[in-house]
Formats: sequence, structure tokens, C-alpha cells
Amino acid sequence: MEHHVPIAVTDYNHVRLTVSDIDRSRSFYDSVFGFDVAYAWDPDADEETKKALWFLFGGVIYKFGGGLLGLRPVAPNDDTFAEDRCGLDHLSFTVDTRAALEDAVKTLDELGIAHEGIKDAGPGMSIVEFRDPDNIALELTGPDK
Repeated sequence: MEHHVPIAVTDYNHVRLTVSDIDRSRSFYDSVFGFDVAYAWDPDADEETKKALWFLFGGVIYKFGGGLLGLRPVAPNDDTFAEDRCGLDHLSFTVDTRAALEDAVKTLDELGIAHEGIKDAGPGMSIVEFRDPDNIALELTGPDK
């Protein structure tokens, strides 16, 4: 049996989520996170621009931290995420302080987004769990103190 050298990746580059309604999802992600937009589909763009941005599939790509988060609006309107199927279980974002977790709870409350409050997730770690409009499980992870 041959010995293979593992691929030496250094970090995540991007994650893309499949969503059912780009306007609804953009409104959610913009209001909750306020990420900078790296690329966004414009249905009124000229054909050359549309051809250059084919990789958006009608969606948006946000830039934050060291990577990208894309929303790809190709799911049927009646589809919904389920973490018990093969694929994504949840997506967790890091916050630096316990105060940031507490502020996040206030923001989610102000936006009317259901969540489970701050929960202990093991030694030194706390989380806040919530869902996007397609039921995709999201989480904020930060220190417990």
C-alpha cells in the first residue's frame, strides 16, 4: 500500500450556504452580521458583468475575518435545512468576549430572532444558537467569562 502525504491546507477559504430566497436571506445576514459584501449579483448588470460573476448563481458573497461566506439562492421555496441529513450540521462564528455574546443576545432579541440564550459549551466556551430564514443552524461561540 502506498503512503500518501496529507494535503497541507492552512485555513478555510469560504463556505457557501444554499438558500431559497436571496432577498430574505440577505436581509437576515445583513441585519444580524453586517458583513462587507465582496461580490453581489445584480440582475440589471450588463451581460459582460453577468458572465464574469457567473459563480454567484444569483447570490452574494460576504467577506469577513480571513474568508468568505456565500449565499446561493437555488433551493426550492418549500425546502428547509435539516442538520440531521448529510452535509452541514451548523455554522459557528467566533466572538471575542462574553460581553459580545451578551450584546448578540440583545441584537437577536431586537430583531425578533429566536435563540436559546447563552449556554455553557464546555470548559472556557459559551454559545448562542439560532437559525436563519431557511432554518440553517447558526451559532456564536465565545468565552464563558
